Amino acid sequence: MSQKIETGNQVPEFSLPDQNGNIFNSTTLHGIKHVIFFYPKDESPGCTKEACSFRDAYQDFQQAGAEVVGISSDEVRAHQSFISNHNLPYTLLSDTDKKVRKQFGVPGSLFGLIPGRVTYIIDSKGIVQHIFNSQLNTEGHIKKAIEIVGQID
Repeated sequence: MSQKIETGNQVPEFSLPDQNGNIFNSTTLHGIKHVIFFYPKDESPGCTKEACSFRDAYQDFQQAGAEVVGISSDEVRAHQSFISNHNLPYTLLSDTDKKVRKQFGVPGSLFGLIPGRVTYIIDSKGIVQHIFNSQLNTEGHIKKAIEIVGQID
């Protein structure tokens, strides 16, 4: 069932394999601020630019008390390669059936042909504090996201 997560909503419960094949459960988000970004595809130009922008700002997110998690429909093996090729220090989750994307209600782009690109800023209680629809601007929201993370608990 597709719904749309909005500011003020609790993050839905989900479990997905990470880049190592270990199961990541959303309940581990509680108690820690998180930045979850949905992106279309590993190694595509826009997604690589966005992933590397999160990489370059990763220390700033950590200093603000937040973890970064990327989610796409790529397989675990593709995530391993993407991480290795670009030195990504954060977790990537594999949502191959797009179930979690649907749980969040991430919109598609180009008439729904390409998975959307949305970033969620989540407080330590698992509540969405801000949402960036970053479809056309793959890296412009990173500084603002760090600023918001620094202002929330």
